[in-house]
Amino acid sequence: MLAACSGGGGGTDSGGRTTLSYGMWDPAQVPGMEKIIAAFEKRNPRISVRIQLTPWASYWTTLKTSMRGGTAPDVFWMNAVNFQLYAANGVLEPLSGHIKADATPVDRHPKALVKLYSYRGTQYGLPKDFDTIGLWYNKQLFDKAGITYPDASWTWDDVRDAAAELTDPRRRVHGFAAEMDRQIKIYPAICGADGYVLENGRSGFGDERSIDGMRYLTDMIDRGWSPPQSAMVESVGRVRYWSEKVAMNYDLSAMAGQMYAVPALKDHGGIAVLPRGKRRATIIHGLANVISAKSDKKAAAWKFVHFMAGREAAEIQAKAGATISSYEGTQDAWIKSMPEFDLKNFIEMQEYAVPYPSSKNTAVWENLQYPLLGAAFSGKGGIENAARTLGEQMDRALKEERDS
Repeated sequence: MLAACSGGGGGTDSGGRTTLSYGMWDPAQVPGMEKIIAAFEKRNPRISVRIQLTPWASYWTTLKTSMRGGTAPDVFWMNAVNFQLYAANGVLEPLSGHIKADATPVDRHPKALVKLYSYRGTQYGLPKDFDTIGLWYNKQLFDKAGITYPDASWTWDDVRDAAAELTDPRRRVHGFAAEMDRQIKIYPAICGADGYVLENGRSGFGDERSIDGMRYLTDMIDRGWSPPQSAMVESVGRVRYWSEKVAMNYDLSAMAGQMYAVPALKDHGGIAVLPRGKRRATIIHGLANVISAKSDKKAAAWKFVHFMAGREAAEIQAKAGATISSYEGTQDAWIKSMPEFDLKNFIEMQEYAVPYPSSKNTAVWENLQYPLLGAAFSGKGGIENAARTLGEQMDRALKEERDS
């Protein structure tokens, strides 16, 4: 599927200067990355880095095409969903030897995140940032309903009680958005119920604890406290929260910048840690920098990746405010960048973080989820049978993955 070809988009000029290409997809992070690149180039005057920005919608398709055609970036962003597929097909440069030789401070990044980018005992990616999920709430809607703001003492029962009181059909306001979103809603709910998505090569969707977690979400749809999934196809939970039509919504720390840009939310948007089910749990995910296995500029590429895994780059990224730096002790700048928000709750959620579930062909079994769970998340009931069917089909997909 993925053929390893030589990296393109740069070379060595007549003056002996090496130019690296750097693939990424988020325009909001370009200013911060440009500052990191400027700092790197100052320390490495014979290396320059050129950003290749590709929109998320076409990033992975473009990356695969460029690898086949020999024009892949020398260094590029990787996520957990696609990582094992790329590592298994030999298109990523192994980094373990480089890390050991240069004493790269891997231990200063969250262990769960570092583990996401290790395949069969070899490290292929180094984290640059991380996301956790928190409970966003609208203080103004809470004040109108006379409800105390969420805090670390809240459980799922508190969320249900508040959702019921905050729902106002006349104003088309719902208390909660129980959206069919795997990273933001489904996976945290499953883990909060002490269930699991993927463990030892087996699906956890059919586990009764996992079903309890999904029932926490679908019950709110059934009771009218959340819009059904069918109503959130065009207007997702995040947009409804922005529009002040949803009082509570689970969402990513990475959305803080966009929330901050909405005047009403900057004024009365609140953040709390996720409420406890059987336990408190969030999903941790973050991007890693990887090197193309066939780049002809690996030495320079490694210098850049090593630099981005260090404190100086992390502090620059944190001050930019677009995302949380994964380097320990550098998050204060991010927290201070939006003082109206209680961003420290996202940092504290690391204590309850579960790594984003992934396998070699993550997309294959993830693509089963929405068709099979859609009816239950649209208020038609049947989450129990839907979840068990999903578990069976996911196990078949995992078996095919192991046998391939």
